[in-house]
Amino acid sequence: MLAYVYKSLRKPDTYVYLADRDDFSRLPEPVRTQMGALQFVLEVELTPERKLARANPEVVRSNLAGRGFHIQFPPTMADPMTEDWGTDA
Repeated sequence: MLAYVYKSLRKPDTYVYLADRDDFSRLPEPVRTQMGALQFVLEVELTPERKLARANPEVVRSNLAGRGFHIQFPPTMADPMTEDWGTDA
């Protein structure tokens, strides 16, 4: 399955995967508004063997098949006060 990846020019580290190149009609209007302009960055074949850096490829393929799009949000930062820093204080 081919996926076409676009980055949001308004939301840093947010990407939209589309099943069809430049088919923004699949994105709900509120999503399009929040994302702002989208810039094409990559065409990728999503095979079962393909690994993605920040997304589960099975979920991406499922969303593309069912909705025609998938949104990859930026990674969340963990609260440093809840992390185990290895101290025995």
